[in-house]
Amino acid sequence: MSLSKSFQPLYKQAYELLTSRLVKGDWKPSEPLPSEYALAAELGVSQGTVRKALNQMVAENLLDRRQGKGTYVAEHTQESSLFRFFRLREPNGESLIPETKVLSSSRRAPTAAEKSHLNLEDTSPVVELIRLRYLKGEAAILEKVIQPLSVFPDIDKETELPNSLYTLYQEKFGISIVSVRDELHVTQLPSEYADDLGLAAGAPVLMVERASINIDGRAVEWSQAYCSTEKFVYSVHLK
Repeated sequence: MSLSKSFQPLYKQAYELLTSRLVKGDWKPSEPLPSEYALAAELGVSQGTVRKALNQMVAENLLDRRQGKGTYVAEHTQESSLFRFFRLREPNGESLIPETKVLSSSRRAPTAAEKSHLNLEDTSPVVELIRLRYLKGEAAILEKVIQPLSVFPDIDKETELPNSLYTLYQEKFGISIVSVRDELHVTQLPSEYADDLGLAAGAPVLMVERASINIDGRAVEWSQAYCSTEKFVYSVHLK
């Protein structure tokens, strides 16, 4: 297999080809990739070209480098998913691990907004999952998660959901969340969530609207998280 002659840099072509193989499942989560030498021979390019492509994939959290062992397909563990994608912190920046209670899970037709965010057909049902998340023993986040059944068949029949849903998505459904798009809004707390969060209906809260992106670029989950920020803050570390 060799790369084409085009105006696109060779490392970009190598990156796209290797990423497409991840999408197709040629290598599974936590599975090692062939050596740089083997990949370079297969693609007909230099090891430096392959290394540059792999570096980009590592930077995008598609791959993990393990010292002295090689390059592996990134795997979602409970710990890695929570530290990477969970944004609420104490004001001093200390990371927190939430505890989670499932309040309800039910199938229904998608709303117009959900169809737009998840690119769904009119006849595609979704599961609406409502979870309450606790920080340091206090109810802090009421989360509504929308899961298309076309992506996650019978996910509402799962009897035990992990703290990090992304782990379940990867292990059972072959969906690897590689990035998220968050939009932050200040809004009034809906009355149906007031008792669960211990706040008054209509109280000002931070609402985080999130699209979770699969390795193939699709938004496969959409959520709205209503956050009490009296003791916690939304924190992002940029490099």
